[in-house]
Formats: sequence, C-alpha cells, structure tokens
Amino acid sequence: MNVEEILRETLREQAAEQAPGLPGFADRVLRVRRRRRTRALVAAAAAAVAVIGVGVRAPLLDPGPRDVRPAGVPGGSGVLAHPDQSPPRDLIAAGKVALVAYGTGHVRVRADGKGVYESTYWLLDPRTGTYREDPRWRALAVAPGGRTAAVLERDLPAHRVGLLDLATGRIERWIPVSHGAGGLAYSRDGSRLVATTYSEDPGLRERADPTNGPASASDSWLPQAGVSSRTGFSVIDVATGEETWSKVVPGRHDEGQEDFAFSRSGSLVYTRSVSGSDGSERFYDLAGKAVAAPADERFLRADIPARLSPDGRRAALGVTAEAKGRSWSRIVDPLTGKETARARGAQLLAWVDDRRLLAWERAPGAGLYRPRLMLVTVGSDKAVPLSGSTSLAATGEKGWEPVFAER
Repeated sequence: MNVEEILRETLREQAAEQAPGLPGFADRVLRVRRRRRTRALVAAAAAAVAVIGVGVRAPLLDPGPRDVRPAGVPGGSGVLAHPDQSPPRDLIAAGKVALVAYGTGHVRVRADGKGVYESTYWLLDPRTGTYREDPRWRALAVAPGGRTAAVLERDLPAHRVGLLDLATGRIERWIPVSHGAGGLAYSRDGSRLVATTYSEDPGLRERADPTNGPASASDSWLPQAGVSSRTGFSVIDVATGEETWSKVVPGRHDEGQEDFAFSRSGSLVYTRSVSGSDGSERFYDLAGKAVAAPADERFLRADIPARLSPDGRRAALGVTAEAKGRSWSRIVDPLTGKETARARGAQLLAWVDDRRLLAWERAPGAGLYRPRLMLVTVGSDKAVPLSGSTSLAATGEKGWEPVFAER
C-alpha cells in the first residue's frame, strides 16, 4: 500500500470517536512538574513527567515507510510508520487513524521581559503525504474526517475562528466570536466547536529563576502561579456560526491555559481540575453550570487523551506499571473503574479500533526522556514503533504534540 492509498483510506470517512487532544499538553506536563517540586515531592515529580511526557527506546528499524498488516487483521488496518523520523516528515497512519498535524512549542520573550508560550503547527499536505509548517496559527483543532481544521491566529485571545481547508491551506470562512478565544475543540460529530475564552493571552509565562540575568527563550518558563485569565467558553454552531457564551469562574488552583472539550455525547463540556489528584476533571452543562460527570466518563482523566474506545466499552487510563524501559497503562470498565486489561505505553493518546491504541512509550536516558509514538494492543505486550524518539528538554521545546483524526 503506497502513501496515496493510505492517505485516501485514512482521511476519506467521517471520524467516529476521538476529539483532538487538548492544546498545550507538553506545557501542562511542566505545570504538574512545578507543583510537585513546590511540594518537595521530587520522586513523585519525576514519575509524573515519566508518565505523561515520553517514549520508549525501541530497537531501530529500517528507515522509511512500512506497511504493516498484522496477521488476522483485515485490509484497511495497515500501518504507515517512519521510525527514523521525529518529528515526522512523512505521513503516519494506523488503521482508522491518521496523524493529520502536530504542534511544537516554544517561549517567545516579549520586550517587557515576560514570556509567552506559543505553539506552531505542521499540517499534513494530502498532495504529497508530508507535513509542512503553517506558522499562521497558534491554536488548531481538526474536524472529524480530517478535511477541515478550526484555527486561531497568533495573537491571543482571538476574536474570530477560521475554518481551514486542509487540502488547499485556505480559509473557507471566518466565524466571529464575542469573547476572546484561546483554545478550540470539536464535538464528536463535528457540528459544533467549543472555544475556551480568556481575558488575556493564556500562554503568558514567568521565569522560574528571575535572578538569572536577562530573560531568554532558553530559561525555564512556568505559568503564572495561581493566575488564570479564563473567562468561560463559547459553543459555536459550525454551519450557522451561531455562538452562545457561558461564564465559568476559574478554580482556586487554576493557572495558565486550561481549555474545555466536549463530553462524548456533546451535551456537556469538561476541563482539567487542578487538585490533589492528577488528571481530575470538572464537567459543566452548556450554560456553564457545574454538573456531575456522565456515568461512562467519571473515571476518565484529563491527561489521558484516548478516553473511551469506539464501542464505549473500554476506558484508557494512566500508567500502572513499568520495568526495564517498558510501561503499561490501565484499561478499565468505564462504568465501574475496574481494571480489565493493560496496554503498553506511558500515555494512551487515541484509539485506532476497539483493541488497538496509539501511545507514547518511554525510556529514560541521560537525565531526559525520549518520546516515541507506538501502536499498542490491549492485553498484549506488542508495541510497533511509528515515529522516532526525541529528547524532551526541560522547557518542552523539543517535543511535539500529535493531532489525530479518524476516518
């Protein structure tokens, strides 16, 4: 199967399940690290970063694309991997899921000495099957089907949302928003967007060590402690552009960028809750009222993007064991939270089908961690490398954040 065939197969049908991961994930990892350092739980901090941030050192495979069809798996389940590339240059796909974009982050130092954490995106060019930088956008969410992306321009908060045709790179339409937006997420059916609103740039950062001479991008930059400019969220009808804004007061411990995303049914939104338990979530109805989590989402974690399997019978949770450079994450019954199986990986990113997932797997080395995108299977120790590994520096600048779409 060549690149064009994989590309057509991967992007042609409507996505059935996974919403894109929340923006700025690598940056949120660093926030977890800082809070734990502040509590002097050094060992716990190292474990948390290991869980969230990174990938495994796997044996190097021959470079170039690989079309892998596991035994017993019907056509359409092929894997296009580039284990020598990180970040990837050429299309990565596995069964129903394609990597349609990825983001990298860096800190820009302003004239006033403050830092702003900014994302830049590389988008899949369907004509060539390669990823190309598009520096116009600061925030991005891909619609089900992988043909359209909702985008925000570089100056945040933004007062319009663009609908970008991923095939042509052109904006099809601008949707104005009444409150400045800093993050975006699609509903499962692609008919609506939730735009998280902020009163100032959610990427504002402060230096970890302000006494260390003039500010530079190589410094360690952290969210402003105990400060959140989030004001609420707007629900936008994609077809009509109709917008409804709801006010949500930030939590006492919220800081920096904490975006909203739709629940599986689309009747609620949720966001990460900063509390004593990593990955906690808070749910709200579409009028901004805090409500209980849905029965099948009450055990999910905001830091595990995979969430529910396509059939809704399995929930992906966090890492539960590690040994000799390998990690295993929990798979649970979403209604009871009881563990039913395990899958390889330090962080489960997206379901490929009801048995396979995409994951970051990891291995420590030289004081850093090396993330690598892997295809893993529930109940199996098998892990197929899809990308190369790369160092995740203390600032997160060398990491890349995948954006997937299902066909």
